[in-house]
Amino acid sequence: MRLTLLLVCMFLLVGRAGAAEQVTLTAADGVKVYGTFWPAAAKGAPLILAFHQADGSRAEYTPLAPRLNRAGFSVLAIDQRSGGTEFGGKNRTVDVLGRSTAYDAALADLEAALAWGKTRAQGAPLLVWGSSYSAALVFLLAAAQPGDLQGLLAFSPGEYLGKKGAVRAAAQKVSLPMFITQSSGEDEIEESRTLLTAAPSRDKTLFLPNKRGVHGSSTLRADRNASGAEENWTAVLAFLAKFKAPK
Repeated sequence: MRLTLLLVCMFLLVGRAGAAEQVTLTAADGVKVYGTFWPAAAKGAPLILAFHQADGSRAEYTPLAPRLNRAGFSVLAIDQRSGGTEFGGKNRTVDVLGRSTAYDAALADLEAALAWGKTRAQGAPLLVWGSSYSAALVFLLAAAQPGDLQGLLAFSPGEYLGKKGAVRAAAQKVSLPMFITQSSGEDEIEESRTLLTAAPSRDKTLFLPNKRGVHGSSTLRADRNASGAEENWTAVLAFLAKFKAPK
């Protein structure tokens, strides 16, 4: 009887491990920012702060977070104030605010996520991950708060912001280990090369898929990149492996 009870308790605990948590943040200007946190099973796991592309929401990461969890990483994905219903999810931050803003304004949401992440990580490696316009914003975030981050991943970054050259100027101040990738389009590849070259980091990777890359973090989604998702995953997980604590 005791053994049965113990097994039931263990089953319930395992069932709860990695369960998604709903998170509400408050940006510096008072805007409420809504997100989902997927914790990894291991205590002290590195934490990825994941930011979506234009017209999107945290739903961009719904199929990606479980695989990152299995790789040993916790994930927070937020609904930024510049977004929409792409990927089938409702952007609650936009919904509550009543409008979608310019890309630049969403930097405040990334800052709120970083503040939350610093508290939650408790000294574990903290990484930022951006998709499309948010891949531009993570360079601004890292340039402003370099001591708070250990790594940066940018999927299809570019000069998407209001001030011309702002992203390159920020990249020139980022010495973090970084991973940059993009679609297979020559224009996106050129944007990535420009930012990678500008960054003074000694640990930087520009991944050019042999099969196929698609815009933003969608390059990892089988529903958006059936032929190339696995190749992209292999490269991303190889980069992330350096942040995992040795067993």
